Amino acid sequence: MTMIKRCFNLFAAAIIIFSAPARLLAQEAAATPLSKVEKKNRAPVSKEVLEVKLQRPIERKLSNGMTVLILEDHRFPAVVTEFHVRGAGALFEPEKQRGLASVTAEMLREGTKTRTSRQIAEQMDRLGASLWASSGFGSVETAVGASGLRDNFDAWFGIAVDVLLHPTFPELELNRMKQRIKVQLRQQRSSSGFLADERFARAVFGSHPAAIVSATAESVDAITPAALAAWHRERFDPAKTILGISGDVYAAELMPKLEKWLAPWPRRGIDTALPANPAPVASRRIFVVDRPDSVQTTVTMGNIAIDRRSDDYVPMVVMNQILGGGSAARLFLNLREEKGYTYGVYSGFSAGEYPGPWRAGGNMRTEVTEGAFKEFFHEFRRIRDEKTPAAELDDAKRSVVANFALALEQPARVLGFAVARKIYGLPDDYWDTYPAKVMAVTADDVERVARKYLDPATAQIVAVGDARQIKPVLEQYGAVEVYDNLGNVVAPPMPVKAAP
Repeated sequence: MTMIKRCFNLFAAAIIIFSAPARLLAQEAAATPLSKVEKKNRAPVSKEVLEVKLQRPIERKLSNGMTVLILEDHRFPAVVTEFHVRGAGALFEPEKQRGLASVTAEMLREGTKTRTSRQIAEQMDRLGASLWASSGFGSVETAVGASGLRDNFDAWFGIAVDVLLHPTFPELELNRMKQRIKVQLRQQRSSSGFLADERFARAVFGSHPAAIVSATAESVDAITPAALAAWHRERFDPAKTILGISGDVYAAELMPKLEKWLAPWPRRGIDTALPANPAPVASRRIFVVDRPDSVQTTVTMGNIAIDRRSDDYVPMVVMNQILGGGSAARLFLNLREEKGYTYGVYSGFSAGEYPGPWRAGGNMRTEVTEGAFKEFFHEFRRIRDEKTPAAELDDAKRSVVANFALALEQPARVLGFAVARKIYGLPDDYWDTYPAKVMAVTADDVERVARKYLDPATAQIVAVGDARQIKPVLEQYGAVEVYDNLGNVVAPPMPVKAAP
């Protein structure tokens, strides 16, 4: 995945982490607990607000309606490109063809009218370039990206254009991919993280297409080369596409080439209207996904919150940083450092073109599930009902600004900010003023958005674990629905047998 994509996901669509990598967990386990560290507050800290003025990309239109954003940066002899094909995302898939968008994206590299999949891979490898394509569930778009050196830009970008415009979707390669996907579908049913995500998405999104987080074996079997070709022909529209280019290029020289290479791509006139926005669920519901004899419980809880254009976005960023945005946040310090219930626990929210959920969660030992839930709700109530202390608020805001400043070191990330600004219709100076907006967030703002969006009384709660042990715990908070790992409702589990 390119730096553009990582940045776009981080700053434009979601700020959400629920499990730390194993290497990080090992480091955390060996480190001195944060609760035992004495903060001297002697480090030099500037009280000035970060002032930035991001380079504006050059924006042009091709004759077929494609928007082109070019960010010239001549410090390094490298170029990153990325097509955001709007309207070709999984959000628009037919109900019985789940996975069609993602399989189409993956199959783009499996052959064109002039190249086989092997030739594509070998040619890109010889050029020292990379090529990728993806379309995740819930996404509005398919993204196709390529990167490489300036000196052979025409060669590797030409392959990327060929892949984008002239895929053939060979049946042999598709059948191989379908077999791999079906193996993955079976494997993911053993992942507590996937099971929690699946049940949570269905709980908060209801009938909205974003409730779907995975294909099924049946929907994969229904995908044919003809279906892929039709999806590509009907949904890949240059007039709905944004092409971002960052690196050692000159716009004046590049635009005639882009016109030549991409003009054959005809407009489609597709409808990209989004479904009606999902609304927050009005009352608390509790779901258990049964994994008999599991030694841990995977918890996810939350509800629909905001979209990316919301005026509450920046206060939500700061509030989340305080509540569960990292290892210095309240949830982590409480449930991991003080109570020792878990290696990591976090919160976050997803804000895209339609409202997404705030959520909190983590993995904890089965026997401490009850204690963990009490602390979750304690922290929810605390950030809703108590003013955040000035020092804690200031630390959180400076952490957000520092992370933003680090992102500015990469030209591709700056271009990602520009693409996000274009997609969401944000003001031209949005990112220039972002640090000041963060630093202007007050304790009242934090309390206000917490009370508005983090309501324990309407939280949708999902717990994946041994239902015999955790269902009685969760019944303290309301009626519990139990599912198996295939998503089927099951009869109430047998009570835990008393030890002999």
